[in-house]
Amino acid sequence: MGVSFVNPILAKVDPELAQVIENETRRQGDKIELIASENFVSKAVLAAQGSVLTNKYAEGYPGKR
Repeated sequence: MGVSFVNPILAKVDPELAQVIENETRRQGDKIELIASENFVSKAVLAAQGSVLTNKYAEGYPGKR
């Protein structure tokens, strides 16, 4: 594929996990996915999903928490 989806910091902290992610990225790029929820996403989407925005968690409805 030529493009790495692994964060260099992760590769330094946990090389084994980084390799697993690289292998899965390669597998997804080389094979066809017929399950819509497993479609390949862009680096921008991956960056947003791995941002500080995912640190927020709320349960229930506003005013009822």
